[in-house]
Amino acid sequence: MPIEYKTRAYAKINLNLRVFPERGDGFHNIESIFQTINLFDELIVSVCDKTGCSIECDNFELPQKNTLITAYQAFMEVSGNIPGIKLRLKKGIPSGGGLGGGSSDAAAFVRVLEKISGNKLSDSQLDYIAAKTGSDVFFFMHCDDEGSGCALVSGRGEKIKSIVPRKDLLILLLFPNVSSSTKEAYALVDKVLAKRDDLQYPTFSDLEIMYRQSPKEWRFTNTFTPVLCKRYADVCAAIGDLKKSSAEYTDMSGSGSTVFGVFTNEQEAVKSCQLLSKTWKCELVQTI
Repeated sequence: MPIEYKTRAYAKINLNLRVFPERGDGFHNIESIFQTINLFDELIVSVCDKTGCSIECDNFELPQKNTLITAYQAFMEVSGNIPGIKLRLKKGIPSGGGLGGGSSDAAAFVRVLEKISGNKLSDSQLDYIAAKTGSDVFFFMHCDDEGSGCALVSGRGEKIKSIVPRKDLLILLLFPNVSSSTKEAYALVDKVLAKRDDLQYPTFSDLEIMYRQSPKEWRFTNTFTPVLCKRYADVCAAIGDLKKSSAEYTDMSGSGSTVFGVFTNEQEAVKSCQLLSKTWKCELVQTI
């Protein structure tokens, strides 16, 4: 029986996400804190006789072009030939919610491919794969061996400064019934940035200082939030309901559409989850 490798690919939320106007190469510079949470996909990887990489997904139809295949092909470029691979993916992270599921899957897959090939990649090789696969992949490539962590992220996402993660935060996730692609979200933001960005952001050098404070004191800002709220009433409503709860901080993660509330009191977090679950699909997780 072939050896199986099982691993988790953890989701992330963004605390502060400042998006700058589009660069000449089509990417956008950002300023953000990426924080992993204990919501995860599971990857089951085994070596098989067939060449190449085959992927099965239990409860989600992967597009033909996906981060796993892209990461596999990029890994082959930097590492050379490896045995045939069979991957089974169990999705626990909602797709298209701004939680980084596809990017985390890619990084987790690369960690397994390193074990299978016996080839520990350098940081520059990992960054090469990330550049080929997706901007959020840089962060997940630089998480710990279990795939968790926290970092200040800038550039297009390739500038990673790891910081000590807070593990005292409970995160209540609300999932509005909204499908908004990253491409669409950036197109909407570009229209706003072409005129003027009136949002107030903390300076990049202050992000970690603010992160260490009580969530009640946070003044993080997400460029995508007002744009997606204007486009999708459910996103605005979800944020409004969280603000009416005992959440100490609320915002949307990434380019949406997942909305989150931050708690430091478990009793209040559970109470809010029970109340909001009557209206929204939601899940209570924690930072890791």
